[in-house]
Amino acid sequence: MTFRATILTLFPDMFPGTLGHSLAGKALAEGKWAYEAHDIRAHTTDRHRTVDDHPAGGGAGMVLKPDILARAIDTTPHKGPRLLMSPRGTSFTQSLARELAQGEGCMIICGRFEGIDERVIENRQLQEVSIGDFILSGGEPAALTMLDSIIRLLPGVMGHDESHAEESFEDGLLEHPHYTKPRIWEGLETPEILSSGDHKAIAKWKLQKREELTKLRRPDLWEKYVKAKG
Repeated sequence: MTFRATILTLFPDMFPGTLGHSLAGKALAEGKWAYEAHDIRAHTTDRHRTVDDHPAGGGAGMVLKPDILARAIDTTPHKGPRLLMSPRGTSFTQSLARELAQGEGCMIICGRFEGIDERVIENRQLQEVSIGDFILSGGEPAALTMLDSIIRLLPGVMGHDESHAEESFEDGLLEHPHYTKPRIWEGLETPEILSSGDHKAIAKWKLQKREELTKLRRPDLWEKYVKAKG
């Protein structure tokens, strides 16, 4: 099964962007995932190709018109949920990435200006998703980030399923520190335990470091982890 991303945007040339390189680019060439970037302006009817208007009630900026965006959604074939990249959306998490990666695909709507008409969100059952507590100029960079997270979870993209096992957020903990050769670099040594060959001890060390880092840097995740363990 090929995961298909259908993207509605005012700037279709922004895709595949970084997703055309490295693992995602290779997976795209191999047909493990596919995308279609559709220009919202193609669904306008006036000679100026107008997609936005002033917000009702006044205020700064412009808002994407409901009739244009709804037409784009309704006439664009897609699979899976309709996701709207939005700073007020629910947080995009590793669990959501994994859930989406197990499906056939999704539609991603990239807003611009001050946002989109609320009636489109309601009547087209859009799921608002945020990649963080900050503002971007548009939804395209957020969509690329979200897709990167999904694509790497698709079967065969990373090569080894165990590559995911100890990554940050997979089980509620941050990732442990990593080391490689040379053994001594600028006076700092690789932890001796990692050269011991004692796999049980190494696994224990990794878990300990993951717990220490999570408790120190992400107390919110640590609290959830402790509760989950009972």
